[in-house]
Amino acid sequence: MALAKDRVVRGLLFDRDDTLVIDVPYNADPHKVVPVPGAHRAVERARAAGLRVGVVTNQSAIAKGLATREQVDATNARVDELVGPFDVWCVCPHDAGDGCPCRKPRPGMVLDAAERLGLDPSELVVVGDIGADVGAAVAAGAQGILVPTPRTRAEEVDAAETVATDLDGALDLVLARVPAARA
Repeated sequence: MALAKDRVVRGLLFDRDDTLVIDVPYNADPHKVVPVPGAHRAVERARAAGLRVGVVTNQSAIAKGLATREQVDATNARVDELVGPFDVWCVCPHDAGDGCPCRKPRPGMVLDAAERLGLDPSELVVVGDIGADVGAAVAAGAQGILVPTPRTRAEEVDAAETVATDLDGALDLVLARVPAARA
């Protein structure tokens, strides 16, 4: 599956857990950050193509009282060190029932990232491992690529317009939509 041919991509947003790093539920410990194979290479490829890169991540551990914002920020800094650097980080600290506009699959973080990157949401692609990641992209007017893991539900894979087997495959799809002068 490919991305829309009528769109140019200028920015790439990644989900954090199970997309860039191995998911440790409610992780607030930078020492437990382990990159997913190929994550650093994917970010390097995006940056080499001139794309702006960022992370959009739900972190309900804050709302649940399992981590402080400072602990989550320290964990994100470790991700940035191992996998990045990233131009923007957007974190939703809310829980699923809070009804906030930023928690994926709502579009708030994608729209915030677009504004902070100086891009139109239509110029962004969001790469993630669950339907909420793709849903947030679509709700914001961006495109989404699902990179399934064993935890991704079959119905999320079936519903996704664009699916890649791994981050390298996702980057291949993205880089095909980058203007030639930048690729």
